[in-house]
Amino acid sequence: MKNFQTIFIKTVSCFFILLFVYASVSKLLDFENFQVQIAQSPLLSAYAGIISYAVIIVELIIVLLLIFPSSRLIGLYLSTALMSAFTIYIFLILNYSDFVPCSCGGILEKMGWTEHLIFNLVCFLLGVISIIIKEDSKRKYILLTFTNLFSILFVITLFFTSEYIIKKENNFTRRFTHHPIIEEGSIDLNVNSYYFAGNDENHLYLANLTSPFRIIKIDKSFKKFDTIAITPSTKHRFRKLKYSIKYNSLFAYDGSVPIIYRSALDSLDKPIEEISYRDIFFNHFTATSRNSFFLSTDNSKRETLIAALSTQNEHHTRMSNFPLTAKKDGGFDVDGKLLFDNSTGKAYYMFYYRNQILEVDSNLQLYSRMKTIDTITKAQINIKTLSNGTKKMIAPPMVVNQNMEVHKGLIFNISNLKGKHESNDLWKKNSIVDIYTTEPAGYWGSIYVENRGKNRLSQILITDNFFYILSGTELRRYRFAQTITKQFNKGESRKPLEQ
Repeated sequence: MKNFQTIFIKTVSCFFILLFVYASVSKLLDFENFQVQIAQSPLLSAYAGIISYAVIIVELIIVLLLIFPSSRLIGLYLSTALMSAFTIYIFLILNYSDFVPCSCGGILEKMGWTEHLIFNLVCFLLGVISIIIKEDSKRKYILLTFTNLFSILFVITLFFTSEYIIKKENNFTRRFTHHPIIEEGSIDLNVNSYYFAGNDENHLYLANLTSPFRIIKIDKSFKKFDTIAITPSTKHRFRKLKYSIKYNSLFAYDGSVPIIYRSALDSLDKPIEEISYRDIFFNHFTATSRNSFFLSTDNSKRETLIAALSTQNEHHTRMSNFPLTAKKDGGFDVDGKLLFDNSTGKAYYMFYYRNQILEVDSNLQLYSRMKTIDTITKAQINIKTLSNGTKKMIAPPMVVNQNMEVHKGLIFNISNLKGKHESNDLWKKNSIVDIYTTEPAGYWGSIYVENRGKNRLSQILITDNFFYILSGTELRRYRFAQTITKQFNKGESRKPLEQ
């Protein structure tokens, strides 16, 4: 019996030595990838730098302790505690994580998460049995309880603190969901000047910056194209006529005229109706119903405000009581995009050159200030004041947020900056879209979108099930995985604002 116990303890010790040598060496040989994978973990994202080194060091220390008979018992205690930590980590991933991330290297790459959970439990039990056999003292039960309880509580603490740091105090560490989008089709549009005007139940609508009186209508199977000629009911000298499709209506607008047109989607063969002319000059436009709009506009102090315009019955406008920016740099840092989410009834103004999103309610009150996860709090813009007092940018600004859309409580943002622990190779081959929740406000996760050739992602459009992109001359359609669709606000959308 004594010989069997000795053989069992040596066998378990050799097993742990081989396991941890293999695990640590495989991580060292592909350390950058291991660190990136740790950063993608919903439990450890905020500690990727420390954890990536600590795990390898601990595994090698345990190997040294297990090699020598005099320290083997300590090595077994630490092996068991480490396996219990790995076990609770996988349990939390499978049961309490927003999504299940990619695997984290070593043996884990060869197994699914559930299989690895079982493997860890078996290793934990082998360690416990070896300690019970090897040590005669009754203190072994106290030590086993203490070491394993400590390791479990340590991992749980990392989980909660990492979640808080990533969602509330992010230090620019991204985490990537596992297969969040699946490509289903693509077409070549031949030119790269298209942008998404919007969609209805069965079609996409694309407008062209270089051909402002035509839009194309594409069925969602990408098999049928129609070119629609747009004829305004009144003639003006347009500077930048653009289109937006919402509420089964097409809106045409040019804030420098300023004018807004509207037409039902089934009446585009007729001249589109002028519904607002010279009510208010504006920079950005988003429809909140068929007859009401949120706009960004400048006041007499050259401050940019959010305005609400109603064209139902008597036209009237309202202004927010807060400026988007102080305009100390000549107003360049106000550049961004105005969005409206019908499901929340709120507007969102997202800045291109800094990590801020302003949330505005239906009464034009500033509801909250949200942040993107990068660390650029002030626009990186070089300004020169000319002799006539005007200000001009003398160098291209650092673009932080390239383009964005909102859909049912989620904001999708094309980021222009690489985060911590991210692979240079993946950054070159892909564009990154960061996803934010609005209720409650916070960072949720990120997705890679493949670049093809030199063309990076430029435009996005979001529906309940699909993610459409424009990249160069290519239009692509992806289907969302359930990990993302289940994050959309449930139930019917709120009634559009009527003002």
